[in-house]
Amino acid sequence: MTAHFQQRGDVAVLVPAAGSGVRLGPGAPKALRPLGGVPLLLHAVRRLAAASSVAVIVVAAPPADVAAVRDLLAPATAGLPLIVVPGGAHRQASVAAALAAVPAGPQIVLVHDAARALTPPDLVDSVAAAVRAGADAVIPVLPVVDTIKSVDADETVLATVDRSTLRAVQTPQGFRRDVLAAAHADAVDPHTDDAGLVEKLGVPVLCVPGSERALKITRPFDLVIAEHLLATEPATRTLPS
Repeated sequence: MTAHFQQRGDVAVLVPAAGSGVRLGPGAPKALRPLGGVPLLLHAVRRLAAASSVAVIVVAAPPADVAAVRDLLAPATAGLPLIVVPGGAHRQASVAAALAAVPAGPQIVLVHDAARALTPPDLVDSVAAAVRAGADAVIPVLPVVDTIKSVDADETVLATVDRSTLRAVQTPQGFRRDVLAAAHADAVDPHTDDAGLVEKLGVPVLCVPGSERALKITRPFDLVIAEHLLATEPATRTLPS
């Protein structure tokens, strides 16, 4: 698919949003579950559209919901090009489908989880800026604050892990477009994030500070936390309607 457009920014953002969200309980596909009466995906896209670096947003939606997702998101993209494609059977396939639909132009690609619905626009711009500055791959991270134990198959502790060297990884993750394309072309085993695929190529991955607001909504209790964060968002934040 080839398209050209007047760019506001220089970044394409891919949003894999075709997952069922089993751990969130029965109901609609995960990205379409409500938070404050608004689907998680819509929250996420509004914040992406508010980031000045973003030129185009590509969403991989549940195949049966492509048209509905396009209608849902179009008013929220602040005039940015929006592309909605059918997602795959797993996250990696959805990212690959979205990457294949990116128009000519952007050479920086971010991959963002719809479940991180409240990620601040300035984090999106921070990740993009690090790629623009020369990094091949960038991930936002937070320090691990819990004590971490390594255990065996019987749940017996083997060791206490030094948490000073550990980081909790968030999205969006940013890449040079050719690096991400090569990582997906080379992929054999499924990975839980795109940085893992890039690491397999031997490409260094740079860490930048993440955000507490970019939590991943995976379980019902996460929705409770997200509802609180939503209620306490700065009143001055300007997001597309």
